[in-house]
Amino acid sequence: MASDAGPVIQDFYPDHLAHCYGCGRLNEHGYRLRTRWEGDVAVTRFTPSPFATSFPGFVYGGLLASILDCHSMAVAASGLYRAEGREMDLDTAPFHRCVTGTLTVRYERPTPLGPELEARGVVDSIAGRKVQVRSWVEVGGVVTVRAEAVALDMPEGLT
Repeated sequence: MASDAGPVIQDFYPDHLAHCYGCGRLNEHGYRLRTRWEGDVAVTRFTPSPFATSFPGFVYGGLLASILDCHSMAVAASGLYRAEGREMDLDTAPFHRCVTGTLTVRYERPTPLGPELEARGVVDSIAGRKVQVRSWVEVGGVVTVRAEAVALDMPEGLT
């Protein structure tokens, strides 16, 4: 089992950028996803509520896309810090917070509702403000959904 001891990427989003429905720690109604690096892979664990169903026993695909979207943006933002050789912090500018440029989602098999989901992701490349991220959802070690995202680092005036 992976450790939950590492820093949570979303904890380093400035307060005014921490209200996202999927990953905002300040959104009391959202999912409040929490992403940590475990070696070279970033991991988010999430257990959907029973109402997040598509058909009996399986997770709604839009929720899965939402999880992979927010997870990928966290991977990208922290990947920018890593590429600069910097730790994430809220005291040193420039701050990195990414938004979705594109998100391509491929559903490989139905995702069972009930067990904990693990969203995993890696940075494939960084070119200026663009970060290419590859992410996927696993349930019990089986990949059910894959995504590719192009994340865009928000300009300094917006962060």
